[in-house]
Amino acid sequence: MHKALLIDPGKCTSCLQCEMACSFEKEGVFNPARSRIKVFEFEHGRYAIPYTCTQCSEAWCLHACPVEALKRNETTNAVEVNETLCVGCKVCTIACPFGTINYHPVSKKVAKCDLCGGDPACAKACPTDAITYVEDSWSGLERMKRSALAGHGRPNPQQETA
Repeated sequence: MHKALLIDPGKCTSCLQCEMACSFEKEGVFNPARSRIKVFEFEHGRYAIPYTCTQCSEAWCLHACPVEALKRNETTNAVEVNETLCVGCKVCTIACPFGTINYHPVSKKVAKCDLCGGDPACAKACPTDAITYVEDSWSGLERMKRSALAGHGRPNPQQETA
């Protein structure tokens, strides 16, 4: 079974260790702007949510690429960018409904989370276990939605109201 990143917003302290670990792993520099994971803060820092590619099973980015530079890694299940084939057209960035593929201004190619080949630096660096690497049956878009709604005092749409 494949693994996936599981993000628990309730545990995130916005320390940015995930961003720093990612940028160092992928770029060799400690620069959050170069990270493939971003921490978004809401309500002036009251809530923080790490956010990265969810490795969609029906990856629109993969299907949109006109030169087939995006491929799914059979071992990790991650959609990866082949920089040799990528022409930097940015069509995949438009196709991604979550905005987790970014244009890299230095390489002039796109960059996205590739799960670090199955050993995600962001999960290893997270001091509060807000980011963990788990069997993918424990993750998923619907679970993220329920968690986000429940974790912020908003009613869960799955629950009936009296």
